[in-house]
Amino acid sequence: ARVCGWTLGTTAGANAMIQILDPSVTLTPTSTDYNNGFVEATGPEGLDVRVMTNSTTGMVLKVKCTDASPQIALGDLLVKTPTAPGTGGSSQAGYTAITALDQNLWSTGTSQHGWQIVTTDLRIQNLINYDDAIGAGTTNYTNILTYTVVAQ
Repeated sequence: ARVCGWTLGTTAGANAMIQILDPSVTLTPTSTDYNNGFVEATGPEGLDVRVMTNSTTGMVLKVKCTDASPQIALGDLLVKTPTAPGTGGSSQAGYTAITALDQNLWSTGTSQHGWQIVTTDLRIQNLINYDDAIGAGTTNYTNILTYTVVAQ
């Protein structure tokens, strides 16, 4: 999965900012992954972004995949975050299929003056559906995830 861009959201003078720390991640399945039916990148191997806001009512970090022709079916690309939500917020703690529409990944209900790192864990399921080159080569599949942060 490759991460593309960032968005700055504002409401009534409140600002929310985002920094993409990991511009890409490569998931390389092993024979064990094929036996399990999925490969994943979790924790330090996942995607990290940093967010902050001066909004007293917090912010929401959203993620989506709006590729015109995603190479990994959206139903097979799952996301979650192990990052605990901020005070009064929520987080997507269980794997959920990515969609082309914004999905709430993490939020806080109060201001977040310092940078907060939010990790996105990724899982690709149904590995057998993705062909690979015979022999020594591999086949690359790419999906672009778009993160947005919005002050509440």
